[in-house]
Parts: sequence; C-alpha cells; structure tokens
Amino acid sequence: SAMVEHTANTLGIRHFHKGLSPQQKLEQVKALQQSGDSIAMVGDGINDVPVMAGAHLSIAMNNASDLTRLKADAIILNGDLNTLSYACEKARQTYRIIRQNVIWSITYNLTALPLAALGYVPPYAAAIGMSASSLLVVLNALRLKKAPAQPSLPREETPTAVMATR
Repeated sequence: SAMVEHTANTLGIRHFHKGLSPQQKLEQVKALQQSGDSIAMVGDGINDVPVMAGAHLSIAMNNASDLTRLKADAIILNGDLNTLSYACEKARQTYRIIRQNVIWSITYNLTALPLAALGYVPPYAAAIGMSASSLLVVLNALRLKKAPAQPSLPREETPTAVMATR
C-alpha cells in the first residue's frame, strides 16, 4: 500500500516489504536476523504476535489487541506512529551528547589534572576549571530538552506492516 511506502520514507527506511502474511513476516524477520540485523516490529493485531515474539524489540500501538499489548516490549500510548520516529531521533541525539561529554571529560582530565599535579596550575584555578568542566557537561546535556522536528505521518491510517532494515 502507499501508506507503507510513505511511512518507510518518513522514517528513513530504505528497504521494506508490504502486504505480507504473518508467516511471511516471520520468515523475513528470521532471514534478517540471520544476516546480523537487529529487528524492531510494530504491531497492532493478534496476527502480529508471532512476528513480534521473534523480533529483538516489539512495540504495540495503544489501540492494539490486549494480547498484542501484553506481549510487546513497549507500547506507543498516544497511538501516533510519529512517536517511534521521535524516540529513535532522541536516542541518537542522546548517544551523540553522551559521547561528546565523555570525550570532553577524558580530554580535560588528561590535560588539566597533570598540569595541576605538577604545580603548573594553582589549586584554586584547578578547582574553578573542574567546576567549569562539570558545568559544560551539564549544559551540553541540557540540549536534549530541545525537541527535534517530528516527521508527519497521516494520523487517520496506520500501516499494517513495515518490515525494514537500515
């Protein structure tokens, strides 16, 4: 269906399958896993449960059947598929900021601490530098509060299947 293609394009998914039976979905998941891919499956019906059980991560929509929600690792409570894209982008942004903070901290400590220990930097300056470094890490992490723009998927229709690899 055109909705599956639109959803895949909006989420940045290059390879996808549409119109698959539950058995075909499960076969695709197993094939992708055997090639080393990690699989996340979003479903809303009882027919999605076997595929969700075979995926590394299973996500149910809020309007999913009770069994589907019970078997899911996560549930999108607002029923909006855009939430998944938002969560993925926020996770990528968080990982980048954590990496930046760790690199900054290691660089600062490998540079400033030896200088202070050797007496090239007075103790009060080292203390100010350490406080400033900690403040920089906190301010960098606060950038996560800014929300990235969410892609727009039509709200009136949720695709029945998007199987994808990045």
